[in-house]
Amino acid sequence: MNRPNILFLMADQMQARVLESDHVCRTPHLDQMAVRGVRFTQAYTPNNICSPSRASLMTGLMPHNHGVLEVLYPQVPDQHALRTEKPHWAQSLVDAGYRTGYFGKWHVEQSNQLTPFGWQMDGGHGGDAFRAYAQEMLGDQPLAPPCDPAHYLVEPAGYGPHLFYGVTDRPAESRSMGITTSMALDFLAEATNEPNPWCCFVSFVEPHDPFITHRNVYAHYADMELPPPPNADDDLADRPGLYRRAQRIWRQLGDEDKRTARACYYASISEVDSQFGRLLDYLDESGQREKTIVVMTADHGDLLGAHGLFFKDISAFEEIFQIPLIVSGPGVAADAICQGRVGLHDLCPTLLALAGCEPFAESDARSFVELLHDPATHGDAWQQGYAEYYGNRHRLTQRVVWDGPWKFVFNGFDFDELYNLETDPYEMHNLAPDPAHANRLVQMTALFWHYARQTGDHPRYQTLYPALRLGTVGPLYGLDVSDSGLAEGEYHR
Repeated sequence: MNRPNILFLMADQMQARVLESDHVCRTPHLDQMAVRGVRFTQAYTPNNICSPSRASLMTGLMPHNHGVLEVLYPQVPDQHALRTEKPHWAQSLVDAGYRTGYFGKWHVEQSNQLTPFGWQMDGGHGGDAFRAYAQEMLGDQPLAPPCDPAHYLVEPAGYGPHLFYGVTDRPAESRSMGITTSMALDFLAEATNEPNPWCCFVSFVEPHDPFITHRNVYAHYADMELPPPPNADDDLADRPGLYRRAQRIWRQLGDEDKRTARACYYASISEVDSQFGRLLDYLDESGQREKTIVVMTADHGDLLGAHGLFFKDISAFEEIFQIPLIVSGPGVAADAICQGRVGLHDLCPTLLALAGCEPFAESDARSFVELLHDPATHGDAWQQGYAEYYGNRHRLTQRVVWDGPWKFVFNGFDFDELYNLETDPYEMHNLAPDPAHANRLVQMTALFWHYARQTGDHPRYQTLYPALRLGTVGPLYGLDVSDSGLAEGEYHR
């Protein structure tokens, strides 16, 4: 078969809402990509932090099945470990004759050795090739550029300073994103002159905190009116107490600090857009664009002041779980908006299908190729989604379920949440305690248990012990007990 090339563009911690047509953030190259393809407005991540979501992207599995439950930085050998016997889609591409290269942030598993997972050219940030390239470009300069001004988070006492945002005189081409782009362009210059199809994955750290940007780009946003999010003053009174506890972290910031952070964040995204533009321009100039599937997405979003919070982790709000997703290329509809709800992990079977490869035998995801071909016809059939969160350093149990406009959050550490995103898009009113929505709460809880069973989340759907019966209804609700998949003796454990 005539297999398409694949260019995968990935940002880190990028809000989906910046791609809306009326948003202040400038993304001309991604806007043009959307004109040439399909932009998904309800795409979501299966986990709201980096490593679990990236491992799900590669395997098509939920975190409880691939094993990476939180970020990898603690480097504890028997924790956060990817189950390496699970196949990755790049391995299938190599078997199908693709030349593959990965450049930038990896953060999928602990070894930082990408070749065993199907990436023939390993340009990951943790590898020798990237370090050598950065050394050649920067000399003795550190990869992290000096910033002035630079704002640090310093409270509470005892945690040490954390750079929140900064403005630098070093251009993007000489920072992490630019070095990553240049490595990818070198790969493309070779791959596009060979007969075999290729897959090039370009993964930026940005716009993840610290929000660092070049002075000239920052200047565009510095004097603009950048109002806080509509839900910035949410007191979270009817939400879990942990949310309010996390909200206290950000009280060290004044209004001007928050506005400057937004300016730096949007400027960083504009720089990301420009670097992606370098790659897209190369496709056009080399005549490769029409035979290349281009995907742009992110692993999760950033609260950026919504609900009085920044970054991600604690809370299950849409600013974190909704992700940007644009796909263009041969056979993909042009200038189309798709409201179908697809997950980041669904890209695994979708890319395999587009490349003419067999789907994985074990999968928690499904291909959305039909949405790429005809989003208007098939979008209504894609209205449900499921995500999970295990905490990050602080362990907890949280599951998120979407069904049309309804969103349910099961909180194993506190009371649950229920929102109607159609009438309350900024999630200001938790409807779970409202008796008027008792039936909906039962329905959404039952849907949560359905997904837990369907994906083999055994610790969840086998939670039948009386002291752990925290759900509005339990995992056997609406089921014939004989069809539950549990042995008789397991009902009482």
